Amino acid sequence: MEVEWIDIPNIKDPRGNLAVLENSKLPFDIKRAYYLYDVPSGSERGGHAHKELLQLIIPLSGSFELVLKDGVNQATISLNSPAKGVLIPNMIWRELKNFSAGTVCLVLASEEYIEEDYIREWQDFVLQC
Repeated sequence: MEVEWIDIPNIKDPRGNLAVLENSKLPFDIKRAYYLYDVPSGSERGGHAHKELLQLIIPLSGSFELVLKDGVNQATISLNSPAKGVLIPNMIWRELKNFSAGTVCLVLASEEYIEEDYIREWQDFVLQC
């Protein structure tokens, strides 16, 4: 499965750390950004794949698990550092779960929202793999 950890450049300072994201240093130009927050205990997000879109998922605060599936293989990744993100290529099923209290998850996307790019049913995804 082709997922990649991305180190987020940051400047450590006694007054607080500063993380920097620039289009020129990312594997795609950011066309959309959104964030998840106040996710109730026990809730899951995601549960879909994208035909074309790429995503960089960054835990700004708190922690959660990212479950990734390619139709054959499955990997569970714990995200808990705002200095590291996971790049998810297209045609990878993603589920986000086990959110700690106060988690904020930033998602940077390579495309604007296009409903036709989503595969929302697992059986449809498996057929397209």
